[in-house]
Amino acid sequence: MNTKQTIAIVGATGQMGSALAKSLAGSSYRLLLMGTNQAKLQDLYHQLKKINQEVDSDWILCPVDASWEADIIVLAVPYSAEKDLAAKIAPVTTGKIVISISNPITPDFQGSLLPEHTSAAEELQALLPYSKVVKAFNTTFAANFGQPVFSNHVADCFLAGDDEAALSQTEALVKEVGFRPVIAGNLSKSRTLENMQILLMQLGIKNHYNWHAGWKILHN
Repeated sequence: MNTKQTIAIVGATGQMGSALAKSLAGSSYRLLLMGTNQAKLQDLYHQLKKINQEVDSDWILCPVDASWEADIIVLAVPYSAEKDLAAKIAPVTTGKIVISISNPITPDFQGSLLPEHTSAAEELQALLPYSKVVKAFNTTFAANFGQPVFSNHVADCFLAGDDEAALSQTEALVKEVGFRPVIAGNLSKSRTLENMQILLMQLGIKNHYNWHAGWKILHN
């Protein structure tokens, strides 16, 4: 008998967090919505109920309690918030999957805040040495969760991580959301994935994609 997994979305009321939550409203996961604004959390909870009356969801104000309850923790927060957040949740994330979706882009969108030899995901893994960090959902925009198909092609969602079981579970989650998962390799590949999205942001600003664009590998 399979046990239902709990996904904690830390930063659930942000654009990415709420988009992810809504895309999973019809899934078999239990959703634990974490944020700092109770009114916004309650509003998101009711939005999920409108999407699926049977959704198994709850909201919580404490990231530590949310992470303690969860099997999979999605950090839907900016890169700048990850260090302090990791320090809080580290004691309760041993052996758990922690998904990094952030992109460390400069305020002027000109490039990465990090040197070439590291990434936000690798920094997070160093802060959470006993967790299984996976890079995912960073190569897409929030708008794509509701509409992941472009010209009859399902957008790809790239994953990177060092733990095969964690990658497999995250791959299943990506499929539930509606993207086509592509495992890029170990966690060091997140350097490329983060820079891919920084490039897509720059192209989106230049070409007026209106934050609705995605990556797709076309092949025979």
